[in-house]
Amino acid sequence: MTKCILITGGAGFIGSHVVNLFVNKYPDYKIINLDALTYAGNLENLRDVENNNNYQFVKANILESEDLRQIFEQYQITDVIHLAAESHVDRSIHSPLDFVYTNIVGTVNLLNTAKQLWNKEEDHLFYHVSTDEVFGSLGETGYFTETTPYDPRSPYSASKASSDHFVRAYHETYGIPTIISNCSNNYGPNHFPEKLIPLFINNIIHQKPLPVYGDGNYTRDWLFVKDHAVAIDLIFHKGQRGSTYNIGGFNEWKNIDLVKLLCRLMDQKLGRQAGQSENLITYVKDRPGHDKRYAIDASKLNKELGWKPSVTFEEGLSATIDWYLNNTEWLKNVTTGNYQHYYETMYQNR
Repeated sequence: MTKCILITGGAGFIGSHVVNLFVNKYPDYKIINLDALTYAGNLENLRDVENNNNYQFVKANILESEDLRQIFEQYQITDVIHLAAESHVDRSIHSPLDFVYTNIVGTVNLLNTAKQLWNKEEDHLFYHVSTDEVFGSLGETGYFTETTPYDPRSPYSASKASSDHFVRAYHETYGIPTIISNCSNNYGPNHFPEKLIPLFINNIIHQKPLPVYGDGNYTRDWLFVKDHAVAIDLIFHKGQRGSTYNIGGFNEWKNIDLVKLLCRLMDQKLGRQAGQSENLITYVKDRPGHDKRYAIDASKLNKELGWKPSVTFEEGLSATIDWYLNNTEWLKNVTTGNYQHYYETMYQNR
């Protein structure tokens, strides 16, 4: 194997798409998927590659530094693509320390392990996947660029901002070869139903209320997860060491407009009367520190590496809905937790 890449959080939403892409596209790479299998980690997302010779799952937690050292030594890890993180803003408001430990301490543990075991004369890369939320909130105009000052507003975004700073500090202080990418809101298949799109798809299926924060006029840029995985692939192989790249979908939508589009598509696909799902919309009390608008300028990634989204938002959303409607058993399993016991038992018995 020419490389042995440790992908952390590889059983999660974005991570599983990255793992699937790398395992299938690079048969001469060994892909080690490290995941703690918390509520959002799901090995069902990796059924297509779980028996591939160049793939290995390791259940571990990035908070355990000795375990990380053993994994690095056992598999001779050459590179890291770091996606493991606590990522839900609402959860961070209720349990901020969980985000401090996983997103900050866990990242520093990985960086320390790389610093201790990587030879500076060899070709290594520590690729840290981050979020646009570290930049704070935009007004009605303007875009986040790679040089936008950090201004996090939630415990989640503060923890990711801190981890970004540590990655840059380890590059400058210790010479660890690093790259950071900051992405906009992801959507697509395999997404645990706690974020807006998968949650509302699940609620519409079961005709449950659709809780919209405030007046619904919060604006987000939406990125199809498969396009994000392709961008990570490009940045990993061709990105400049020590650089940052913004990844956005060029798809700005106000939450309420997105929800209404989702309702219309769901009514069509489920054969329901037009407007039936929209009647489920319920406006709820806004959450604290809610950023008004995010929008990413991904022109650097486009100009340097030639990346651009492959689908429009409407196309990606339609494909996402189709996936959930065709995978109702997956949806049932992740909302009940049934998959975790099955896969943990399976891997223990291997």
